[in-house]
Amino acid sequence: MLTIGVDIGGTKVAAGVVDHDGRILDRVKYPTPANDPRGLADVVAKAVDELRGRHGEVQAVGVGVAGFVDEDRATVQVAVNLGLRDDPLKERVQERAGLPVVIENDANAAAWAEARFGAGRGSDHIVCVTLGTGIGGGLVIGGRLHRGRFGVAAEVGHYRVVPHGRRCACGNHGCWEQYASGRALVAAGQDLARTDPAAGKRMLELAGGVVEHIEGHVITAAAGEGDEGALSCFRTIGEWAGVGLADLAAILDPECFVLGGGVSDAGEFILEPIRDSYARHVSGRPGRRLAEVRLAELGGEAGIVGAGDLARH
Repeated sequence: MLTIGVDIGGTKVAAGVVDHDGRILDRVKYPTPANDPRGLADVVAKAVDELRGRHGEVQAVGVGVAGFVDEDRATVQVAVNLGLRDDPLKERVQERAGLPVVIENDANAAAWAEARFGAGRGSDHIVCVTLGTGIGGGLVIGGRLHRGRFGVAAEVGHYRVVPHGRRCACGNHGCWEQYASGRALVAAGQDLARTDPAAGKRMLELAGGVVEHIEGHVITAAAGEGDEGALSCFRTIGEWAGVGLADLAAILDPECFVLGGGVSDAGEFILEPIRDSYARHVSGRPGRRLAEVRLAELGGEAGIVGAGDLARH
């Protein structure tokens, strides 16, 4: 049975034909309409029609979207970056595409893909954490995707690690993503370059001498050269990420953590300090069995694969 997985991002709608082994057989991509719910459904249906025209045996569609999806996997309760609020996206796409449709949060879809076909395969209790611009999450417990009573479980980036800490876009203060995300990594690099130009020298050079041009890829490049300033930024973010994983372990007791998102592309630069911090901060040590901390394997394909496979199931 073939399905189509759709990953709706802020700038593009990516769709692919997914087989039962999680392989993407064909794909298309279109720009995401800005603040146009009906136009968005039209684009998704257009992508589905194009792929279905080349693979007529497609039987269902899964759509991953960066927002809160209700318990029925039908309505997008809110997706700020897409201009959606209480939007019946399932109904809109289903009417246009003429196929069964399932809507899911994009981080949940990616977590399901990693659990089934990626770094979490073979494990039944998985916490997937996406360290991107912010922090997203997905839970697979007992081999099933855990969505919570109202469909919005695993918004792990917004549990608070610092009371009265940095203000977050969600309206609260001290959220985890303010300390362990890609945005936090950039802030650490730019702050170091401003306050200690000697330590931030190489990052500044790679950024053309402009502090504001120090982005994640600049810090990663400098770290790859062994630059101590850049490596210290990764250690700072890794420390906070490990603290968060330790708290999640105390609540959920997973078999493994799977780390995805842009920050995880730094590999061992970020993985080593995260593992070290997690082991130091987790409760019940020594003697407690520790969940493994693994890097995600599917990269940018996880959303398409997960959405397509959830439609199948």
